[in-house]
Amino acid sequence: MSNATPASIGRVNASGSEDALFLKVFSGEVITSFERASKTQGADSVRSIANGKSATFPVMGRTSAAYHTPGTEILGSDVNHNEKVITINDLLVSSAFLSNIEEAKNHWDVRSNYSTEIGRALAFQKDKHVLQTIGQAAQTTTANVTGGDAGTVLTNTAIASATAATSANGFIDSLFDAAKTLDDKYVPSEGRICFLKPEMYYKLANATNAVNVDFSGGANGGVASGRVLQIAGIKLIAVPHFVTSNVTSGADAGSATQGGSTPQAVNLTAYEGLVCHPSAVGTVKLMDLATEMEYDIRRQGTLMVAKYAMGHGVLRPESAVGIKDA
Repeated sequence: MSNATPASIGRVNASGSEDALFLKVFSGEVITSFERASKTQGADSVRSIANGKSATFPVMGRTSAAYHTPGTEILGSDVNHNEKVITINDLLVSSAFLSNIEEAKNHWDVRSNYSTEIGRALAFQKDKHVLQTIGQAAQTTTANVTGGDAGTVLTNTAIASATAATSANGFIDSLFDAAKTLDDKYVPSEGRICFLKPEMYYKLANATNAVNVDFSGGANGGVASGRVLQIAGIKLIAVPHFVTSNVTSGADAGSATQGGSTPQAVNLTAYEGLVCHPSAVGTVKLMDLATEMEYDIRRQGTLMVAKYAMGHGVLRPESAVGIKDA
């Protein structure tokens, strides 16, 4: 009896490594999961570098105007400049090890599910770091350039009300205050985002003056859809993993090899929302999202790893506003 010829599912053109194509499928699944799960895409200024441990973002202040006296030589006005150095955090990884025998015994394909979870884990962690850096920007009391503006933290005790309507109205008032604050600091109106907890988001979706046709024109969502798109020109994004605690250690606080620092440590206790413009936070990518998969004959299983190396820092604190309930 002759042996059956197995289908070359993982080989390229029926030759070479048996898992050459599996890696490509795994990579695609992780990247798709990362993009779908990430809530902070576009909320920061991103710069990629090929090598090095940090990158510099130039920060420029505003200039002034003056009347000209006839006959006086025009010499130009000085403009304050500074720079912000953002250091890359340590390599962040998410992994799973699949045993051959356990995978063979299982009655459903587990690799796609593991790849999805790996991508989500990295996306959630990246979101937390960006949100915490926005919180740092809002809490920054000094400008990056002389004559510039600092961050802002708004406190509205009505937000903590036990009544959903009162709480939602309090948050709406704070969003308008945030918009006014950003206007006063000459922050562009385009691209403003508010990240908030789902609980508050759905309170807003049920608030009369947020979704009522008379107030919003009928195109801002409603009770039926459970959506509210924007308030005061600020786009609303609900984040289930919104950080509302004092982050001082662990992966959430980041990890930089220089002195074992925690660059994303921040106290966001009692925060209900974070409003920002992309100019508030800078992200440096040394190693963008990448994946690896390797079969280990000694352990009779396959190790799946997704990883990235990024760093986050405050660029323009005036472009961030934190909203607290107490």
